[in-house]
Amino acid sequence: MSKVEIDNRLLKPGVYFMRGNDASVEGALIAGCRFFAGYPITPSNEIATLMSRRLPQVGGIYMQFEDEIGSIMAVLGASNGGVKSMTATSGPGFSLMQEAIGLAAMTETPAVIVEVQRGGPSTGLPTQVGQGDVMQVKWGSHGDYEIVAYLPNSPQEMFDMTIKAFNTAWRYRVPVVVLSDQMIGHMREKVVVPPYEEIEIVERRRPEESPEEFLPFSNKYLIPPMAVAGEGYRIHVTGLAHNEKGYPTTDYETVRKLVTRLVRKIRDNERDIAEYEEFMADDAKLIIVSFGITSRSAKKAVRDARSKGLKVGLFRPKTAWPFPYWRLQELTNNGADVLVVEINMGQMYRVVREHVRSSEVYNMPLTPGACPSPEDIYKKIEEVYPR
Repeated sequence: MSKVEIDNRLLKPGVYFMRGNDASVEGALIAGCRFFAGYPITPSNEIATLMSRRLPQVGGIYMQFEDEIGSIMAVLGASNGGVKSMTATSGPGFSLMQEAIGLAAMTETPAVIVEVQRGGPSTGLPTQVGQGDVMQVKWGSHGDYEIVAYLPNSPQEMFDMTIKAFNTAWRYRVPVVVLSDQMIGHMREKVVVPPYEEIEIVERRRPEESPEEFLPFSNKYLIPPMAVAGEGYRIHVTGLAHNEKGYPTTDYETVRKLVTRLVRKIRDNERDIAEYEEFMADDAKLIIVSFGITSRSAKKAVRDARSKGLKVGLFRPKTAWPFPYWRLQELTNNGADVLVVEINMGQMYRVVREHVRSSEVYNMPLTPGACPSPEDIYKKIEEVYPR
């Protein structure tokens, strides 16, 4: 771990009024991102546009590709060259990236993807809000793997969570998604850049063995050190199941160890990775679960309910994956019911229902195109509140 290198070309510590997408760019640069590959898609375009101007200013490289497939593959290539790399997209582009995300998981290639959700399916509502990609982030590619996905609900968190995404990607050698939405990406709010010395920056763990002894995918480690091209180590990177040297194999025991380790490195650390916010939840009879832009309306609805004597609280997952199910279970052990509010037809509702079995779990599904108002949520609170 290290601190931010002092660079006058980075955004200086201070208070700014910024759009969420722009805050993500500045966070990425402070985290050490020096390569961006992308393809234009609404509503994430501001990220690529600002990156095209800012990356050359800090000694980085920006490249626009012919599509999202080429973009994510370039990101993985740059990452294997030792450069912190990212791309940005929305739902349709993220769909095209799924095979490469599986490749990143299998090859343990760190990468950051900022996914600014819009309405779907298909091209759907390109300029309007949606939250329908929660399940795709987790299960979009095939096979067994684990991924990390952050859920910002403000421009400040777009800044903070983009830095966390780079730290997590390089700490655990996994693809990490910042799962934003159209409203968060486009809104402007205060963003505080803290003093550089207060910002943790994680670098990849480098090999301690000599090149002759080094195994790039050694099972001795849960997360193997990462050597990159040009450092004198022999590396073989393949999407096929591989042995500790990286060479393809069909040996069952070797494959078992590999896939188990790919899953364990996140599952074994889920309580260190997952994040959440609680608001008036400790004594609540009804807990609203909401994220992203909807959580802002939900918090106001909670305040309104409390002012009328209803014991309502908010549980906001700040990571979709790993989902902080253990804390939600603790909050509902006293019999509190749950209301899930989201701009999709019940994706996080299914996750909550899986983990909360001792209470009623209600759903307020919303089709894409608009964010519910606090008044809309309060009406649902009155409908399901335990009497």
